[in-house]
Amino acid sequence: MILDNLRTPIVLAPMAGGPSTPELAAAVGNAGGLGFLAAGYLSAADTATRITALRELSEAPFGVNLFVPGAPTPPEHFAPYLDRLGRNFPLGAARFDTDDWDAKLDLLTTDPVAVISCTFGCPSDTDIERLHAAGSEVWVTVTSEAEARLAVETGADALIAQGAEAGGHRGGFADHPDDDATDPLTTLALLQLLRSAVDAPIVAAGGIATGAGIAGVLAAGAAAAQLGTAFLRCAEAGTSALHRDALEIDAPTMLTRAFSGRRARGLRNRFILDNPDAPAAYPEIHYATGPLRAEARTAGNADAVNLWAGQVHTLTAPIPAADLVRTLSEETKAALQSALSRPIRPC
Repeated sequence: MILDNLRTPIVLAPMAGGPSTPELAAAVGNAGGLGFLAAGYLSAADTATRITALRELSEAPFGVNLFVPGAPTPPEHFAPYLDRLGRNFPLGAARFDTDDWDAKLDLLTTDPVAVISCTFGCPSDTDIERLHAAGSEVWVTVTSEAEARLAVETGADALIAQGAEAGGHRGGFADHPDDDATDPLTTLALLQLLRSAVDAPIVAAGGIATGAGIAGVLAAGAAAAQLGTAFLRCAEAGTSALHRDALEIDAPTMLTRAFSGRRARGLRNRFILDNPDAPAAYPEIHYATGPLRAEARTAGNADAVNLWAGQVHTLTAPIPAADLVRTLSEETKAALQSALSRPIRPC
């Protein structure tokens, strides 16, 4: 597996919607980690263009992340929410699409990459077999034991265990309103549960921004750590200026459906607080709120735009991505050596 050949056990999280760039993925790959491109919200043609750009920047293997399509939400479930928003904000059409899933599969089986990771669901066994036949590994994002078991049974080569601390959208298979009554599993809790439930390599994701954090999940059995928020302020990331500035503020994060109709963790702001009753309707609400988010970014209004971030966002720094990978790698080695050198006291 590609995880066995990485110089450092660091995987770049595929951050759709802007931060993911070929330059960022190339920098991480060239420094010894595994770079990723986010194909979410892109057409197959745009995805192909970014793959070509990345290959011109790096010969290191890399991955591409896909959104597994769900099912349309009946309009009556989200119409009242959007009607209310529309009194104060510009809105777009609330529409459903499959994120160009079939065309992207055709692209990636014709022009394969090292790894395909999947978010928001598990591909069918037929789709996984197609990707395997093209020479790609298939990784699936999971948030529970049940999802992990299904992914492994369907043919996934590795699991991305996304804990509650992670920034951005929850990547599990479903997002029901009933989920709000249950606390999502933390990264360490999920990792331990999956290690006992399935026999597959696990990449831990969520709340990891230091070498000590990486060492911690490695000690708990992860094959690597996936980091996203840690790279948001790197020069190579496509993070907006508004988002970069907000990450420096010691503000709390919270889970919300207000911007997209699917639970996601971001910096707490007025829009999130004013809309705690946002329904589960993804991607319909995501497309509907596109204009209001664009207007807020243009105006520099941090209170009306999604500022996705994990719980350790204050540990980010504006340094080159390659330097960050090298620093994290050295910190990880030091943390592991320090842990091993400590005497274990009998209980």
